[in-house]
Amino acid sequence: QVQLVESGGGVVQAGGSLRLSCAASGRTFSSYTMGWFRQAPGKEREFVGCITRSGGSTYYADSVKGRFTIFRDNAKNTVYLQMNSLKPEDTAVYYCAARSGLRARNINEYDYWGQGTQVTVSS
Repeated sequence: QVQLVESGGGVVQAGGSLRLSCAASGRTFSSYTMGWFRQAPGKEREFVGCITRSGGSTYYADSVKGRFTIFRDNAKNTVYLQMNSLKPEDTAVYYCAARSGLRARNINEYDYWGQGTQVTVSS
């Protein structure tokens, strides 16, 4: 079992930056692949990116590639989502998720979810 708590959301102007954090409980954080997803109003939840257990590899959706960076600190049981060059279309609730397997993009492949944090990008 792992519990996830996101933080760092807020309101930012287009072109700005935000860093989201996701703190995990438990002593086995390093055994989980961590993913970030987002859900905009009226839309389905979509994959943003994920990071492997060691943090050695990351994978991103095309819509955020080159602007967003995922990294993790296994000593602090925390994964981060650094978001730069934000656009109004990045407005969504952002969720972190954990899975015990390898990298995945499908929502159904993740076992644990946080409660989400709102990111609003104004134009």
